[in-house]
Amino acid sequence: MDFVSSAFDQLTMILGRVGPIEVIDVIAVAFILYQLLRLVKGTQATQLIVGLVVLGIIGLAATQLHLILLGWLFQNAAPIAVLAIVVLFQPELRRILDQVGRLGHLGRPLSAFNPQVFNKSVTEAIRAAEKLAQRRVGALVVFEREVGLEDYASTGVRINGELSAEFLQTIFFPNSPLHDGAVIVRGSVILAAGCLLPLADESQVRDRLGTRHRAAIGLSLASDALILVVSEETGGISLVENGQIYRNLDADGLRRRLTGGLETAGPAGGGRQHLLGISWRTSGPKP
Repeated sequence: MDFVSSAFDQLTMILGRVGPIEVIDVIAVAFILYQLLRLVKGTQATQLIVGLVVLGIIGLAATQLHLILLGWLFQNAAPIAVLAIVVLFQPELRRILDQVGRLGHLGRPLSAFNPQVFNKSVTEAIRAAEKLAQRRVGALVVFEREVGLEDYASTGVRINGELSAEFLQTIFFPNSPLHDGAVIVRGSVILAAGCLLPLADESQVRDRLGTRHRAAIGLSLASDALILVVSEETGGISLVENGQIYRNLDADGLRRRLTGGLETAGPAGGGRQHLLGISWRTSGPKP
């Protein structure tokens, strides 16, 4: 009862000192916490947060009930817990910093490229995708936007060659050394081929997908890249952006999404909020 009475008195004293600055402070903290919860929603971090909250409640109860041994244990484990949180939440922390960096438009805008060259690159990529889809040859083409993809490019073979439909078809020709990897495109240049991309977890997808589609979703959640995928099983062409997969696109639909997405990467695009959830947009049966 003494604890409840003391807590009530402290709450009354705090409410008596609340002013406009304090209200803004509370709203800002609530907004930040809300955005953090959105980032971890649907991931394994949710269970980790619940576990940390339970441990925090136990530690608080041990302190208030004067459980000396348990309180000592929690007090001495606190520094280790901070390091454990950094390790456990490393993917989420990277995603948070990535989102904050995008708000400031600190990335390299692709709008600096000549629009004619830009459109030519998209045309070449679409032409290659149609040819590959007709022969049911799988392909994975990544278009870099504001977030640099050098880390992923370093996992493949450096190309630095002009993008063309024939070049892409050669790279993804069956049984070629670079066939199973991803091609990373920067502007009108193929930066690297045979690149390894992060696979999306099973909890991040709503359907059974092949390795190429899971890799495309995984990279789209880790960056703002646009990823073109050609299904080896069905020949369907898909585009993945911000965790969303648009399936069974024809040449016109693919062009609209590619040019629209790449154009908004520059300063003229004004920047966009990146979705963290995954939704499905289909124009036909799933591949």
